Amino acid sequence: MGLSIRAYARHRGVSHVAVMKAIEAGRVTPEADGSINPERADREWNQNTVSPRKRPATDNQTAPQPVAREQNVEPTTNNLSTNGTSLLQARTVNEVVKAQTNKVRLARLKGDLVDRSQAIAHVFRLARTERDAWLNWPARVSAQMASQLNIEAHDLHVILETAVREHLAELGELNPRVE
Repeated sequence: MGLSIRAYARHRGVSHVAVMKAIEAGRVTPEADGSINPERADREWNQNTVSPRKRPATDNQTAPQPVAREQNVEPTTNNLSTNGTSLLQARTVNEVVKAQTNKVRLARLKGDLVDRSQAIAHVFRLARTERDAWLNWPARVSAQMASQLNIEAHDLHVILETAVREHLAELGELNPRVE
């Protein structure tokens, strides 16, 4: 049986939240009972955690010389977590997603973007208003047209209404694609 998360955090000198995040990210593997083997966890923590970046040396300071390594050193595991993605890759993807999200938010604030559901509802209302106007048109103009053509007003109204409904039915069969 190993240490609890809080005990391991004290051992490591970090907060228990940092240990829980390391477990969730797959950088540290707990035992089956949920406890943590400190030796194994220390190894995994060092292998799977990207070290913080160091400040570049200023001009008046000399840059540290690289230390020669022994030839029989074992290769590292390439900072891989359990699913095959390195922590650096995951952080990069996270930053890209944040940047894209912020770009969309900014465009929405500027008024360059509209809500898709609101736009679809607005277009639907406009189309319905136009359809209703066309359906009411024969009733409005058939009497005037019939008097100018010297024909029966009711007959002209029926003919116009039939033609308008057929035309609207043809338009209703179109399937516009919204992308």
